[in-house]
Amino acid sequence: MTFNMNSRSARTSQPVMDVIARRWSPKAFRPEVPGKGELISMFEAARWAPSCFNNQPWRFLVTTRNDPEAFSGALACLTEKNASWAANAPLLAFQVMRETFEYNEKPNPWSGFDCGLAMAQLILQAESMGWSVHVMAGFSRDRVRETFGVPEGFKPLVAFVIGREGDPDTLPPHFREEETATRERKELFRAGTRGIHLEEG
Repeated sequence: MTFNMNSRSARTSQPVMDVIARRWSPKAFRPEVPGKGELISMFEAARWAPSCFNNQPWRFLVTTRNDPEAFSGALACLTEKNASWAANAPLLAFQVMRETFEYNEKPNPWSGFDCGLAMAQLILQAESMGWSVHVMAGFSRDRVRETFGVPEGFKPLVAFVIGREGDPDTLPPHFREEETATRERKELFRAGTRGIHLEEG
């Protein structure tokens, strides 16, 4: 049995929260920029993510189309492929990770995991408010450091856009089919796997 709330919702094998089933990563966006209050709610959700020793290693660099110079600088940090569609998004940002614990300055091996938790909460909060988030790995860390003055001890981790889902026909041709393709995931129960796995019954 599958559960499907709308055409782009995940066809899950078990019921999950609507906000999780609806969440996906579009490339087509409308030009509408999130309001200040909406953005604060999204980043407030990220702020309350759990982290090792409550270190909260995440930082965010945020640009919007309302500031063309800053937005262009951020766009120049992306790979050509990502920039070709992200140029139409209303908001482009980067998540930056503190690499050490604040209380003793020793390396924090869990920083990346903690930042992922914060991003997940931001994404779900945005989705609950009608906004979509698309996270990207294709960008230059060195360009982000240079453009935004990221200090030593901090690592640009991911780029992401936030916006209202738009019309796939506005995308470059090679992205349109991908935008409307059926969403898929690996099976939850897999026979013959090693390590920790779920079992029915």
